[in-house]
Amino acid sequence: MTADWLDVNRANWDDRTRVHAGSEFYDLAGFRDGACTLRAFETEEVGDVTGRRLAHLQCHMGQDTLSWARRGARVTGLDFSAEAIGTARALAADTGLSDRARFVVSDVHAAPEALGGERFDVVYTGIGALVWLPDLARWARVVADLLVDGGFLYLAEFHPLAELLGDDGRTLRDDYFRAGGETYDQPHTYTDGPGLTRTRSVQWQHPLGEVVTALAGAGLRLDFLREREHTLFRRYPVLEPTGTGGYRFPPGHPRLPLMYSLRATKPVR
Repeated sequence: MTADWLDVNRANWDDRTRVHAGSEFYDLAGFRDGACTLRAFETEEVGDVTGRRLAHLQCHMGQDTLSWARRGARVTGLDFSAEAIGTARALAADTGLSDRARFVVSDVHAAPEALGGERFDVVYTGIGALVWLPDLARWARVVADLLVDGGFLYLAEFHPLAELLGDDGRTLRDDYFRAGGETYDQPHTYTDGPGLTRTRSVQWQHPLGEVVTALAGAGLRLDFLREREHTLFRRYPVLEPTGTGGYRFPPGHPRLPLMYSLRATKPVR
């Protein structure tokens, strides 16, 4: 792992933002016209957020954050990329949501200080966020610090098992328990659009047990953990559209979980 992993990743995400803001994948124009970027299972599992204070960690360009604002929450988005936060603030202004949304530039580990000690009813995160964090125990303590007593974390993520297979969707390729950060040099991001100029990144794969144990160690109580057979994009060529915007293994193909979601509550003292 490179010692300057945080600076490397910040530069990479500043560059990704340039590509993402103009991509069809993120479709900022469609969002300005009223599109919601939250998944149906997320809104169902989080429930009514009207009037609730919601913090979105690693919020990128803020579309999910602002989607919660459209559902009635008072939202705060936090991300370490100044480029992404600049885009999020502009999007809030364009959609008339600036009075219900604020965006802060900060590394997630410094969130309690960056947010001035404010506490929240809901901390929301996920969809590719955890691979950018080396220490989940530290992350879970940050989450606990941000929650009011009785508040909860909601996490929706790609399942770590989904990263183990070869392109055929059957062959075991990678080690589930691999440790340490891995450095990648990839000329493109995951969306359409031009190539990157800052191509290096450092990522960590976290087994599911590590996630749950980190949250328990921070004093949070697990309410549910749900593994899902669908994902958001065609991770393997064998996956087929679900008909509702996702992808899953075809009938008769051995299945494994591709995503998961969980909720963990901070007990009332």
